[in-house]
Amino acid sequence: MPSPIDARYWFALEAIPGLGADGVRRLLEAFGGVEAIFAAPPAVSRELIGAKLADQVAHGADSVIPEAVSDWLESPDAHFIPCTDPAYPPLLNELPGAPAWLYVKGRPEVLQRPMLAIVGSRNATPQGRRDAAAFAQHLAESGLTIVSGLAEGIDTAAHDGGLDGNGSGVAVVGTGLDRVYPAKNRDLAHRLSAGGALVSEFALGTPPKPGHFPRRNRIISGLALGVLVVEAAPQSGSLITARLAGEQGRDVFAIPGSIHSPQSKGCHQLIRQGAKLVESAQDILEELRGTWAPIRARPAGPEITDDSAPETELLSLLDSTPRSLDELAARSGLTVDRLSAMLLTLELEGRIAPVPGGFYQRQY
Repeated sequence: MPSPIDARYWFALEAIPGLGADGVRRLLEAFGGVEAIFAAPPAVSRELIGAKLADQVAHGADSVIPEAVSDWLESPDAHFIPCTDPAYPPLLNELPGAPAWLYVKGRPEVLQRPMLAIVGSRNATPQGRRDAAAFAQHLAESGLTIVSGLAEGIDTAAHDGGLDGNGSGVAVVGTGLDRVYPAKNRDLAHRLSAGGALVSEFALGTPPKPGHFPRRNRIISGLALGVLVVEAAPQSGSLITARLAGEQGRDVFAIPGSIHSPQSKGCHQLIRQGAKLVESAQDILEELRGTWAPIRARPAGPEITDDSAPETELLSLLDSTPRSLDELAARSGLTVDRLSAMLLTLELEGRIAPVPGGFYQRQY
């Protein structure tokens, strides 16, 4: 959080309609600091942002921090982070058009971690939600922080999986942070702010509006090393996020699906356009190798004993011959629920592959 005096100048800039992030960054580049913007001759500012905006800047230095904002900032987990603050996410700050400031609810230090965005349809299929949660959990356990948009469907599943994987996550929202949209995700938002962060460029009190969500999407992709699209219809907003990611130089990944499913058509479109087809979380980790080194992370809390031995034993029961779930349950002594969870983990790691008919075989 900037000093109280600096904050007054930042909020004075925010109060100028139409100035926007690009205008603020032009002024910062020209004058070197937020206070210097208001001390600069109006004639110089007019050349950068036009006469109308420059005149408003010239009269804006006496603005005070709005009372609602002051009250909100009194909470220890509420933060206002301008782009000049070292706490501002470095990957995002490199991009043209990045927000001039961020509101953050939670732990701003998580914004310095390597992130992977997972996005997709609000009207997700049950399989899509399972895939999003499983990929997110595996990637989070490998050390990535999952970022998404707090929407229903794939976003919600991805946030849940990320929290299960390492107890953290980031949600970028299209409202002010004193609101939760959709309301049904209020509990999820609280869990994310407790272990990770909620992020918005919008002022407190800003309601959800259709135009806010495409703007929100550029932050989701800008924070991340790459974007995974799980399910998307041809006109899905997730395709906007994927396009922005490509323009920002980020990796784009997509999970293929049935040719008969409308929710797969957007992913197939991305793959035709050059997105990387992925069948396991390991595919993503391998692709990111070189820009980021995976680790095995565990949720914060009491020490957890190693549980890889059962998976190793299960793997030893598999070879190139397809084995049924019933056969593996009988040979391993595991319950079907426990066995199914372990098989999914091994599948996401690329160590086994499902075979039509409910069979599994080992990948060599």
